[in-house]
Amino acid sequence: MPTFLGPNQYGKAENRVVRITRDGATHHIRDLNVSVSLSGDMDEVHYSGSNANVLPTDTTKNTVYAFAKEHGIDSPEQFGIHLARHFVAGQDAIHRARIRIEEYTWERIEHSGEGAHSFVRKGQETRLTQVTHDGSSWEVVSGLRDLTVMNSTDSEFRGYVKDKYTTLPEAHDRVLATDVSARWRFRWSDDAEDAPDWEESYVQVKGHLLRAFAETYSRSLQQTLYAMGARIIDHRDEIDEVRFSLPNKHHFLVDLAPFGLENDTADGAVYFAADRPYGLIEATVLRDGREAKIPADLTNL
Repeated sequence: MPTFLGPNQYGKAENRVVRITRDGATHHIRDLNVSVSLSGDMDEVHYSGSNANVLPTDTTKNTVYAFAKEHGIDSPEQFGIHLARHFVAGQDAIHRARIRIEEYTWERIEHSGEGAHSFVRKGQETRLTQVTHDGSSWEVVSGLRDLTVMNSTDSEFRGYVKDKYTTLPEAHDRVLATDVSARWRFRWSDDAEDAPDWEESYVQVKGHLLRAFAETYSRSLQQTLYAMGARIIDHRDEIDEVRFSLPNKHHFLVDLAPFGLENDTADGAVYFAADRPYGLIEATVLRDGREAKIPADLTNL
């Protein structure tokens, strides 16, 4: 049977780059994990093994480190844009570049000594960015993962469908907790005048997400998800689409009756935090008139 080559890409994954900027005695850290993926006129390397159009993956690694020095790292988005533009514009055989970036945040340790150069890794979320460029169009999708949040009240779950296999009791006052994984797509072209302030945008999006989670009386995790996405789009004109994947981190009241103890939500309730199995709630929230482009499986982004 005849065969032919389908979609393909190559590059160097997980290039860890740490840039330390020294502003006198005060230092600043940007800690990135950068993955480069390139595609284009690559048929012959697969069919015959000819490397005539292949930029070595080692070169892409070196470019990441060189650009961190030459251009600095103002934001993951801007750093990804610099890299994507370089690979597509600099090599005729490369038609599309995809740059994926994870950023790990360090928090300054306050101390009595001179200087501000001591840090501790923050235990909150990992910041994410993907920049895709094909020579004419751009797509910038940012986001976060592993942002763990909890409401200890103002959540219920009742009135749901029941069948002969249903054992879950209705909850009028429950704990609502989840690990937020979110991606948001920017409405941006290669126009410097309309480029968002990438750093401020991230801070504001995260803030709106958290406020919506905290301020929504939740009758379901789906309702809370929609409230978070709608608030982001209502307040951030640069964003057209937000996609969430929210595991429901169940907290069940422990049965303490065998020990002669009452365990209710009135005071000092004791819960069992179950890590699996868990409900998984996923959805996209869109600006009116826009179409969904972020993949349903966020692990592919």
